[in-house]
Amino acid sequence: MNKEEKIEGYEMLNLQLKGLLSEQNYTISNLANASSLLWNFLPKQVYTGFYLYNGEKLILGPFQGSVSCVEIELGKGVCGEAAENRETVIVDNVKTHKNYISCDGRAMSEIVVPLVKNGHLMGVLDLDSSEIGAYDAIDQKYLEEFSRILCECTDFEFFPVG
Repeated sequence: MNKEEKIEGYEMLNLQLKGLLSEQNYTISNLANASSLLWNFLPKQVYTGFYLYNGEKLILGPFQGSVSCVEIELGKGVCGEAAENRETVIVDNVKTHKNYISCDGRAMSEIVVPLVKNGHLMGVLDLDSSEIGAYDAIDQKYLEEFSRILCECTDFEFFPVG
């Protein structure tokens, strides 16, 4: 898809997320539906999902795709980097990234967006593509917006504040 189609698609995706989450704020339900929305919107995904911060490390949450790592220490792997620094990380080629943790050999590129609510780390949104260089500044902008909407509409009451 071209740049304009990508932007329009993300704008529609974020509107769908707002509508989907407008009636309730259940953590697991919201994360499961959000991962499904992303899985169906983004082409060539091998993983779309969440890791939740339990106050010590990231724990696998709702996702779409193949099996994945269950626990990730802060600072370890792309997810741990994004969580520790609370900044989005884009890796164009995971095979050349020194701090990459391989969970699925089909993954070629990755973007991880931290989930922060009221200044507290709740977890990360993790996306892996089977294509090198799949994510760019457009993805970052709209996935950060997607994550803000998700955090605003989700209570995260079962998880300690990190």
